Amino acid sequence: MNYENKTLWGIHGGRTGDADSLFLKSKYIAIGWDQMPDLTTLEPNREAFKAKVQEAYPDAKKGAIPNYAGQLFRFLTELKVGDLVAYPSKRDRMIHIGEVEGGYTYTKGERYPHRQKVKWLKSFPRTQFSQGALYEIGSAMSLFQVKNYTDEFLAALSGQQVTKRVDEDETVSLVTEDIETTAEDFILKTLAQELKGHPFEEFVAHLLGTMGYWTRGVPKGADGGVDIVATKDELGVEPPIIKVQVKSSEKPVGNPEVTALYGNVDQNEFGLLFTLGNFTSQAKVFARNKTNLRLIDGPELVKMVLNHYEDFNSKYKGLIPLKRVYVPEAQAESD
Repeated sequence: MNYENKTLWGIHGGRTGDADSLFLKSKYIAIGWDQMPDLTTLEPNREAFKAKVQEAYPDAKKGAIPNYAGQLFRFLTELKVGDLVAYPSKRDRMIHIGEVEGGYTYTKGERYPHRQKVKWLKSFPRTQFSQGALYEIGSAMSLFQVKNYTDEFLAALSGQQVTKRVDEDETVSLVTEDIETTAEDFILKTLAQELKGHPFEEFVAHLLGTMGYWTRGVPKGADGGVDIVATKDELGVEPPIIKVQVKSSEKPVGNPEVTALYGNVDQNEFGLLFTLGNFTSQAKVFARNKTNLRLIDGPELVKMVLNHYEDFNSKYKGLIPLKRVYVPEAQAESD
């Protein structure tokens, strides 16, 4: 299908991704402001929307009122059937792109009452897009029109390869409002591009080494589902013995891979599975009650990298050049 000249909107599912299920399972896009009534009952102009926002949220900052009113007005009047929407999920760290199928509906009493039906078309890992594109859809607003990097998202939707190498991405140096997300994207993109397969296993072994573990690789085919064995002693004979599997793919890791690893973990051993992506819900359910099994997804891996970065050798510091910075902690705001 040709997606040229399609209008593309960006939308967020709450600050913590709490609307993720509504978006992806119920197939709606929605915005909050639950103190606002059915928007179709208002006069279709921005001044009427501003007046109602001020009435519904009397404690809102003066400068926020036109911002809130503008998003609500656009959601009702400018978002059209056939338009495309890009949703960067905080839960699975994928960029979901869909097409608006239905007009505005109002569901009273819900946290996200203002809704439109959507048909999800394709989902992509964040690492597929340039840092500039990720920055644009990381807007602080709940609803916004994507303008600068529309072509990049539409190209991905059409099946074209748009991934840029990190060292060729001129947008990677952009200063963003969400510096943690920017760092996370940069680290995962670099690992995905530079350390496919066995090199990523070596990186994970090095990371475990900075945590105080002794590691050794397992020859392929020698112990199905296990890539690294980690122990606290140099000889590798004292318990606990940790069996590690490593997945450099950005695709979700499913239950077969998790159960295969666990099948090689004895009663007094532990299993760890690292991935650059995430895990399916079935895999998470399987691991939930296993006290000797741990799943490490991309975001958690990044936290480990940041916690132990100072102990990395020059090879990996050169691969992932980072600088420590301090920024003001974000204050929570309502929709």
